Amino acid sequence: MLRRCRGRVLDIGCGAGRLVEALLHRGHPALGIDVCPSAVITTVRRGGAALRCSVFDPVPDEGTWGTALLIDGNIGIGGDPGRLLRRIRDLVHGQGLLIVETASGDVDERRRVRIHAGQRAVSGVFPWAVVGTTALGRYARMSGWRPAERWTAGEHRHFVALRACR
Repeated sequence: MLRRCRGRVLDIGCGAGRLVEALLHRGHPALGIDVCPSAVITTVRRGGAALRCSVFDPVPDEGTWGTALLIDGNIGIGGDPGRLLRRIRDLVHGQGLLIVETASGDVDERRRVRIHAGQRAVSGVFPWAVVGTTALGRYARMSGWRPAERWTAGEHRHFVALRACR
């Protein structure tokens, strides 16, 4: 997946920053964004750049990112894949790339979820979506994207690269 990245990379929902770190080692300028303070701290401790913000907040250098990433189910952010894809379309440049990890199977679900540490809730309830490759294609076409490539890694990881339409 990292070999497909072009230009400056925005990792949306960067978590612990493993992809930001790996991209830096490959020579890509990269920025992680996440709403979780500990995710941002961990990314920075790994040597990466990260900001605590939502993808729906103002993001530095909007409209200039070469590649955006939605990995580990992050297509679910906000619970509305169409809205998320439209927002990311505004973040990348005219021919920008979006790499999305999708759910396996033909799924298109909305959920309300809460994060737990063991039995203890550590977040409020928030909207989330689970989207497979077929549903992603539908949302992409309606949101200013066209499919560029599709692949799997191992048995259970499915990816789609989308190219921004002018």
